[in-house]
Amino acid sequence: MKKGSLELKWGLIFIGMGLIWMVLERLFGLHDINIHLHAQYTNLIAIPAILIYILAVRDINRKKYGGKMTYRQAFISTLYITALVTIASPLTQLITSYIITPNYFENAIRFTVAQRMMTLSDAEAYFNINNYIIQSTLFAPIMGIITGSLVSLGYLRNK
Repeated sequence: MKKGSLELKWGLIFIGMGLIWMVLERLFGLHDINIHLHAQYTNLIAIPAILIYILAVRDINRKKYGGKMTYRQAFISTLYITALVTIASPLTQLITSYIITPNYFENAIRFTVAQRMMTLSDAEAYFNINNYIIQSTLFAPIMGIITGSLVSLGYLRNK
């Protein structure tokens, strides 16, 4: 197997899961008619995200290290996955915002202003493609490093 191919596979699985999650949020109305529930449910994406990191490290451990992976090897593998997810973040945000749920920003602005959570100008400054690309690109490595380090603890072994 080529170096990094397993990490690439799991990075692509993670990216696919994220896009599927956005489709599900849209189908359940969390981007329009049930937008008032969006904040409560959107963070549940952490469950499949953590599960994918666990499955990735288990797969890499078994196929690449013969079941004898160290913490360092596991963590480096998760860093590669995180790097791919981070690099893809602007593209996945564009796909989400223009293809999966093109009216999300308008709906979020309308909702937050109607609920007096933000002024119109604050809502417009927050709910837009540029801000979301920045947020997703900054959030991906932070959460990936935290998740990767915690998942890698399960493979803490001395050489």
